Amino acid sequence: MATASLNIRLSYGQILELARQLSDEDKLQLNRELAAEARRIKLQQLLGVMKNDDLTSEEIDSEVEKVRQLRYEANR
Repeated sequence: MATASLNIRLSYGQILELARQLSDEDKLQLNRELAAEARRIKLQQLLGVMKNDDLTSEEIDSEVEKVRQLRYEANR
């Protein structure tokens, strides 16, 4: 059996109206799917913000040691 693919431009309002016509079970499933998509988008954004190829392991280790030393001296 062949499947067909359609591309239709719909406004947010039209999509919302279609969603309102779904059964309660289908609305819950759509909500789960949209929530998963939102988590994926937020994770991608977070990873994009955190991505920093400029730091080396040595630089990170050095900074960690500085902070440890400062904490050690503060707790004396």
